[in-house]
Amino acid sequence: MNMALHLTIQSDLFVIVGLTAVLCLAVVLISKVIDKADPLAEPKGLVLVGMLWLAETLDRQAKDNVGNKVAKLLTPYVLTIAIYIFMSNILGLFGFTSPTSNWSVTLTLTIITWVMVQIAQLKAGGFGAYMHAFIEPIPVFLPMNIFGKFSTILSMSLRLFGNVLCGGIIMSLIYSFTEGISNTIVGLFASSGSVFNFMAPVLAPVLHAYFDVFSGFIQTLIFITLTMVFIGNEMTDDMKNS
Repeated sequence: MNMALHLTIQSDLFVIVGLTAVLCLAVVLISKVIDKADPLAEPKGLVLVGMLWLAETLDRQAKDNVGNKVAKLLTPYVLTIAIYIFMSNILGLFGFTSPTSNWSVTLTLTIITWVMVQIAQLKAGGFGAYMHAFIEPIPVFLPMNIFGKFSTILSMSLRLFGNVLCGGIIMSLIYSFTEGISNTIVGLFASSGSVFNFMAPVLAPVLHAYFDVFSGFIQTLIFITLTMVFIGNEMTDDMKNS
């Protein structure tokens, strides 16, 4: 009996790899511009000014949550995922499927954040305190504490994944709706048939502005804020002030 193994590659993979490659190239180019810039001169250029403003804003928020020392390590990570998530969320504007509408992407990002939270817990209380927390306040709470430990992975990944996916589904329904209206209007004056979806440019831009740009920004803000807050909550005051 012959058994053939069929490997199916999701179409989203090409978008994910393509976006990652573009962002990596952009980072290299922007870093070269920053290296050549005079540190004492006023920044010029929309990209350079925008990147510096974003980096300073996130660095300030990271310092408020985890302190100056840890912020030096956390800010680059937060800046990276902020750019990646936001660019992923707005790809629908260009006719691509948003990578963040694929749970494997949001799950991977969340696992990285979760691991960082566990590291903060271990550094704050040590391995003994970390393991003892599973049986607090009494050992019977062990199953619930285990579930609570991993619930962050589900909540953060599904929140981002669900919101982006729902936005994409709604926009698909909107385009189907406008196509039906376009065919109906043309059918009133001519023989029925498939026509150009001329109603889409009337309704879609406003909805794209909400579901892709505004909602994409809000979901990015929520994810990076939770990342900084969760890590900061596990750190002691001594770790923040060191």
